[in-house]
Amino acid sequence: MGCLEAMEHADRNDIRFVLEKITRGQMLDLRRFDDPNKIRALGTAADLDEYTYLVAGCVGEFWTQLCFRHVRQFANRSEDEMLALGKSYGMALQLINVLRDAGSDLRAGRCYFPEHELSAVHLSPSEILSEPERFQPIYRRWLEKAKAGLALGMEYSRAIKNRRVRGATVLPALIGARTLSLLEASGPAALQRIVKVPRAEVRTMILSLALTIVSRRKMDAVFDRAKL
Repeated sequence: MGCLEAMEHADRNDIRFVLEKITRGQMLDLRRFDDPNKIRALGTAADLDEYTYLVAGCVGEFWTQLCFRHVRQFANRSEDEMLALGKSYGMALQLINVLRDAGSDLRAGRCYFPEHELSAVHLSPSEILSEPERFQPIYRRWLEKAKAGLALGMEYSRAIKNRRVRGATVLPALIGARTLSLLEASGPAALQRIVKVPRAEVRTMILSLALTIVSRRKMDAVFDRAKL
């Protein structure tokens, strides 16, 4: 708490604000999934959007505010534009976590995919693991939404002028793109196994960025390659 109080007033307020949102998201999780012996689903797509915003989208906004305040000539786009892009980027990264962990979450009694979408195909949360093929259209729609969010994350990263900050910011998008590619290639089997980008691939991404001093052209090339 002493460190927090020693910070600038604006930074201190932003930290408190983002922590309040993250805590709210975690508390919603605990209330929604309070019985691990029963698989429950979120009600609507808006509920999933709310969750991804509260635990990650707000972090994108926070990072943006912090950088505009402390990084000289942070971006070549306006703060409002970057806030919107940062929010979408953070939400996409959390959605990737939801997609990647869907199988283990279901086994723990948590289904982040909307009940109304499952009902539309006459599928209950408890049937997803035993009938993964029927679940695939819903899964793929959210996977496409995550891809769109990552594309906005790349827009965000390209706009950053400081190369070190740009490199730190773009890396999650590169790893995320590769994760989505692996999930897509796995199909229904993604619900039954751990899908993770190998460390060697992550190191290669980092090296590629470092050797080109995080050039925008190289960022795009690595991103396009990660999607294959």
